[in-house]
Amino acid sequence: MDFLTIIQVLDSTVRLATPLLLACLAGLYSERAGIFDIGLEGKMLMAAFFSAAVAAVSGSVWLGLLAGIASSMVLSGLHGLASITFRGNQLISGVAINFLAAGMTVLIAQDWFKQGGRTPSLFAGGRFEPINFPFAEALSGVPILGPIYSELLSGHSILVYLAFLAVPGTWWVLYRTRFGLRLRAVGENPAAVDTAGVSVVGLRYAAVAICGVLCGIAGAYLATALQAGFVKDMTAGRGFIALAALIFAKWRPWQAMWACLLFGLLQAIALRFQNIDLGGVVIPVQVMDALPYILTVVILAGFVGKAIPPRAGGEPYVKER
Repeated sequence: MDFLTIIQVLDSTVRLATPLLLACLAGLYSERAGIFDIGLEGKMLMAAFFSAAVAAVSGSVWLGLLAGIASSMVLSGLHGLASITFRGNQLISGVAINFLAAGMTVLIAQDWFKQGGRTPSLFAGGRFEPINFPFAEALSGVPILGPIYSELLSGHSILVYLAFLAVPGTWWVLYRTRFGLRLRAVGENPAAVDTAGVSVVGLRYAAVAICGVLCGIAGAYLATALQAGFVKDMTAGRGFIALAALIFAKWRPWQAMWACLLFGLLQAIALRFQNIDLGGVVIPVQVMDALPYILTVVILAGFVGKAIPPRAGGEPYVKER
């Protein structure tokens, strides 16, 4: 494998890891506040549909992004209402969101566009265009550093850079601000936060809202940047992979980034190298495609007992009188 091929694989890794990273950070905010959210998949799917649909109709990718975020936040509001206000089971609420999104997106798409549950292909203003860094083309011929700058770092959409900037931003919010301290405290000991006069309900709704925004951006990226439109079930389990990455990272932002890059690398390898020949044994393409999901199962089996979640996670808070 030559150096240019390695750069191309890493470039694909960054692109494929972006929706995982955004969804993983979304789950990080929610679960740090004590609200387990397995509905990341459904929120991403709903956001992907509405972002593509509105971008196709209006011709504006930014309106599509806003529509995707809004639709994701509606589902986040439903999840918050069920699990915070009505103190319902958070896992069941998340499953319901996933089923709701899977059915509604296809139903609305078929009724709206009559294309078998798809949206029309997006062109020009309906998609996020790549951003080329200054002198990227001129420096592309420089050995080693040139391809890294022009191929790996340059040429991504604005949502890719936003996703990776969100990692230090999340770290700063959670560990260097009063809001972050209270958010983490709500996930560990909500009674202590309530005793200090801080609204547990308000903080948990804030975390769920942030989760909705990030899932909305992740879904919009899938439909308007990584691909050019919406197709049925296009999230393809990315929400669950993001949850596995979150557990693998032990609910920490920097570790979450590396975990998502690992999953992205496996997806990039599966796309780039198919039917690999290892010493006369040909690994079929189906095995390569299954690698990210196999790793998900391995991580969940090996790390669930070792990675300790927030102590108050999954438990509705009942205010003492």
